[in-house]
Amino acid sequence: MVLGDHRWNRLAIHPLDKHRGNGLPAWCLAWHCGAMLIALILVDPVHSWAQLPEPAATFAHATQAMQEGHLDEADAGFAAVLKQSPAFAEAHFNLGLVRQEQGRYEDAIASFHKALALKPHLRGASLFLGISEFRVNRLEAASAAIKKETISHPRDANAWMWLGVVHLALDHPEQAVEALDKADKLKPGDPDILYHRGRAHLLVSKDSYAEMFKIDPESWRVHRVLAQANAEAERHVEAITEYEAAIRLAPTQPGLHEELGTEYRNANKIHEAEQAFERELEIDPNNVLARYKLGALAVEQGDGAKGKDLIEGALRLKPGLVHSDYNLGRAEMLLGNDAAAAEDFLRAVKSDSDLEVVEQAWYQLGTVYRRLHRVDDARNAMQMFQKLKDQEAERSQMRLKKYQAQQSSDAQSPAPAEEPK
Repeated sequence: MVLGDHRWNRLAIHPLDKHRGNGLPAWCLAWHCGAMLIALILVDPVHSWAQLPEPAATFAHATQAMQEGHLDEADAGFAAVLKQSPAFAEAHFNLGLVRQEQGRYEDAIASFHKALALKPHLRGASLFLGISEFRVNRLEAASAAIKKETISHPRDANAWMWLGVVHLALDHPEQAVEALDKADKLKPGDPDILYHRGRAHLLVSKDSYAEMFKIDPESWRVHRVLAQANAEAERHVEAITEYEAAIRLAPTQPGLHEELGTEYRNANKIHEAEQAFERELEIDPNNVLARYKLGALAVEQGDGAKGKDLIEGALRLKPGLVHSDYNLGRAEMLLGNDAAAAEDFLRAVKSDSDLEVVEQAWYQLGTVYRRLHRVDDARNAMQMFQKLKDQEAERSQMRLKKYQAQQSSDAQSPAPAEEPK
């Protein structure tokens, strides 16, 4: 983790770039279609151009060309329509869309301005004006234009996304978060929105930590952040050192001992992990994770009664804890409650997302079925265990072959020529 001023390059990636092909970008095309509908349906029927077959046919032909990605043809068509009907706002808008896609951003900006002068609330015009301003790096103008779109059409997720993109480019991550959170609520699951939203939140987080380091470099919070970074990188010894430093500065801070206990467990320091979880429960009796992890440790150490009591206590506070069915099944096995254990392991094989845990649950299920004299069920469970074990072995073998092939390829690659001295 890099401390200090560690801002990322905040020049936003244009979300349309990856969609470029022979035609128009995918979601930009949706806007084109919207513009066509506006032009074809909402245009005032008393306009003189609409009463003349030639301009109407030209406009229809231009919109078709735009839809098919024939940009030069569409450009000429809309220009011809506007020559006869210069007050037709939608034609200016469509012409702006075409010129934006051609990369003629200044011409596009002029067309969008004309469309907005004729229809100040024309949907999409302010948004695409802002996008063109963004493309020529006039970020303040882009922000102002897109803000108008969000005011006129507050449920337009794309407008909020683009406002967030511009704020990122302006180095305003807090404002970007606000805009992108709104976009995500309006259009959940959109990959472009999620990408930019994730960047914005990460930047705010990093900026907050950088400010915290600057204000108080010896704060327990600083050590906790460093410990969490080490834990995520699986540097468990370093994480333990930082958690211990944090605890020396804040010995009764809730959560610290639970996180330290987790790292002790990852470093296979079982006794120290138990002590850390117990200390956490003294500080915060409602810490569900400390209670559950202490119960799982008790099961690992063969104490089924203590493990079951702790795990069930945690589940009463927070049902569905990860691997809880498997660990509870192991506790019931230690207590000789094989029927209850079988029910727990059945839930584990059906719902646990960890393939290794599922594999072990099938094995334990086969064991308890044998104890219950359910021979056929025991055989089926062991067959499932063996099947999963074989699949894992096959995946491991494939990974090994892939690694060996890569090493062989690297070894056969010619060494780079030495530069002349």
